[in-house]
Amino acid sequence: MYKTILVTLDGTSTDRAIIEHVKPLATLADSKVVVLHVANGWAARTYGPDAVSREILEDAAYLAKVRAEFQAAGISAEAEMAYGDPVSEIVKWVKQKGCDLVAMSTHGHRFLADLFLGTTASRVQHSISVPVLLLRAK
Repeated sequence: MYKTILVTLDGTSTDRAIIEHVKPLATLADSKVVVLHVANGWAARTYGPDAVSREILEDAAYLAKVRAEFQAAGISAEAEMAYGDPVSEIVKWVKQKGCDLVAMSTHGHRFLADLFLGTTASRVQHSISVPVLLLRAK
């Protein structure tokens, strides 16, 4: 059903919700998981993959840790980093590499905050044609 599940991570505590939800789903569906983080600090937006910063090093270490966590649970997993605008980069990844499901945690902002700030999840969901699993973090 879901050969490849893309799990987007923002490096905040909301990630735990989607990670814990995807583990049994990936096990049940015998899916490969790709964890993706989009670095969007100044260095990442300015230099892309050539960026070197403390943020990038911490993000890479975090991705490796989450990938290892999935692998320790017996789930095939890869980790990838993108650089720039999270919405654009997630959409580009899905269109270029393909997956069967995108899994994202949401911060659970209320209507007015979403209206003014926009949400990455909502913007991604409306820009791709694969199913999107949105899980509101507590």
